[in-house]
Amino acid sequence: MPQTPLVERAFELARSGQCSTVTEVGKALKREGYWGIDPAFAGASIRRELRALIREAEQEQAA
Repeated sequence: MPQTPLVERAFELARSGQCSTVTEVGKALKREGYWGIDPAFAGASIRRELRALIREAEQEQAA
């Protein structure tokens, strides 16, 4: 079982630039052994935050 909390790891993945969508973040978490992803991502605010972090990572990589 992963040691980093689910939401914290989701934010790390979003910031990393490895994922270009929230769906990709969820798939990466599943590959890492996390479960309960769909309920964790059910809220609009967490999806909005993840999209913003993904966008920031993409802009940093483009610079």
